[in-house]
Amino acid sequence: MSKFQSRLLFWLVMLTLFVMIGMGGLIGQIFKAFYTVTYNERLEKEANLVLQIIEKEVDIQIKDVANSLKTKVTMVDGNGEILLSSEENLDDTPSYLINEYKSRLTEGKLSEKPLHIEGSEKNRFYYVVPMKSEGYLLLSQPVDSYEKTYKQIWAVLITSIGLAFIVMLIFGARITRYYMKPIESATIVATELAKGNYKARTYENHSKETSMLSQSINILARNLQDMVKTQEIQQSRLTTLIENMGSGLIFIDSRGYINLVNRTYKDIFKVDTQNYLYRSYYDVIEHREVISMLEEIFMTEIKIRKHLHLSFGITQKHFEVYGSPIISANDEWKGILLVFHDISDLKKLEQIRQDFVANVSHELKTPITSIKGFSETLLDGAMKDENLLENFLNIILTESDRLQSLIQDLLDLSKIEQPGYAINWKRVELRGLIEEIMVLLEGKAAEKNVQLVLEGKGEYWLDGDLYRLKQIFINLINNGIAYTPSGGTVSIAIQELSKKIKVQVLDTGIGIAKEELPRIFERFYRVDKARTRNSGGTGLGLAIVKHLVDVHGGTIMVESEQSVGTTFTIEFNKKKRN
Repeated sequence: MSKFQSRLLFWLVMLTLFVMIGMGGLIGQIFKAFYTVTYNERLEKEANLVLQIIEKEVDIQIKDVANSLKTKVTMVDGNGEILLSSEENLDDTPSYLINEYKSRLTEGKLSEKPLHIEGSEKNRFYYVVPMKSEGYLLLSQPVDSYEKTYKQIWAVLITSIGLAFIVMLIFGARITRYYMKPIESATIVATELAKGNYKARTYENHSKETSMLSQSINILARNLQDMVKTQEIQQSRLTTLIENMGSGLIFIDSRGYINLVNRTYKDIFKVDTQNYLYRSYYDVIEHREVISMLEEIFMTEIKIRKHLHLSFGITQKHFEVYGSPIISANDEWKGILLVFHDISDLKKLEQIRQDFVANVSHELKTPITSIKGFSETLLDGAMKDENLLENFLNIILTESDRLQSLIQDLLDLSKIEQPGYAINWKRVELRGLIEEIMVLLEGKAAEKNVQLVLEGKGEYWLDGDLYRLKQIFINLINNGIAYTPSGGTVSIAIQELSKKIKVQVLDTGIGIAKEELPRIFERFYRVDKARTRNSGGTGLGLAIVKHLVDVHGGTIMVESEQSVGTTFTIEFNKKKRN
């Protein structure tokens, strides 16, 4: 039994008990008054009856009458002297009663109620009746009979009240339990619903009075559960969409505080959620361009689309930013939503395409112009001079070779970039391959007074394409020779690791600026355009090297310092990865 049910039952019982005690006392008093009046009336009738009998026949009749009425009959004179009595034991009570009767009669306080005094033997009730002749008739009965009857009345009354109280207690407990149990169950379920436990249900009984409450609570619980489940599904979908969208997203409320950032935004701007959320955008956003855009949206309350070029350390990124004010259906200002589309790769591809077209046009224009110019000169009569003819034909041949090399490099690069491009895998000994390349390039190195050095002893075997590996190292070593001034060194160091083979091509050349390092693998990108063109390079070598290393599943890195030199580091897997 719960505390509430116990309290309710307790106060119900106490109220019932107080009511029954009050009613019992009232009924007792009513019974007492009724019995007393009835008793006095009986004594009066008996007294009048005895008086009529005595006045007619005095001798033997008084005892017979007293025995018949089971009462004591005494006849006294005006002074209280006993004239006749139904009992032999006489006392002084009659004289006292007569005096009391006369006193009340004189004071006008005479009451016809019996006088109760303590006699010499027992408490008795007396009733005084004046006779026609001088004297009084006294009838008396023991008080015990009166009290006994009075006690019997109270015993019956208390027993009845006690039984009624027990019955009321039993029915009260049953009724309380019957009606309070559904209410308690509904209260428990309502508490669980308030805590968020929407699976809680209450027992539905068949009572008309409480079944509607239980059914309503259960319907409410089911509706809440369905609503929460739907909301959780929608919230999960929305969260998944926001967190996994490819664009950065940030939500700023109407006060200018950041309430939401998605994973892409955090990855792009390298922000810490704890130090970023629920703070003013003016305090945490570092880029002034973004702040200006937000201020413009706050002032104009219109959608804005801008192209922003933002700096992140030494790198630059391009963003297409969409800013939109969020206004509810009742025209209430909610905040601003910004979406950042990273278009750096598109810009890079666009720049590469533009550079590619410009560079190809430029690279093709130079040899073609040379060939055309010298051909026209020869046709104009210079071919008749044998020395000029041979010199011009050698220049035309050189430019034709350069043009052929450029076209071949373009064809190779295009072929390598094809999605289905495959290489001819076989076991290759890398040290012997590099030694062959060094033999091929010794003449060029000697012309520039550049020393070629190969470090590492033993054999280094790996899976790869012999021709493509040779192409990689020819380009790297040739670049090292081209960019290293006279007296410099180009070193090739081979190191065997647990699962890889590491090759480093080091030169003591002019070096590369840090801001140019990210672009050296782009097609036609030149660190020193004049020097590269004079060396006969096409500007495609490093782009081809990067693609061939990727095809082999390797990695290439570059470190450089201007006027000190450049180091290319390549790591190949020993075994082909399936």
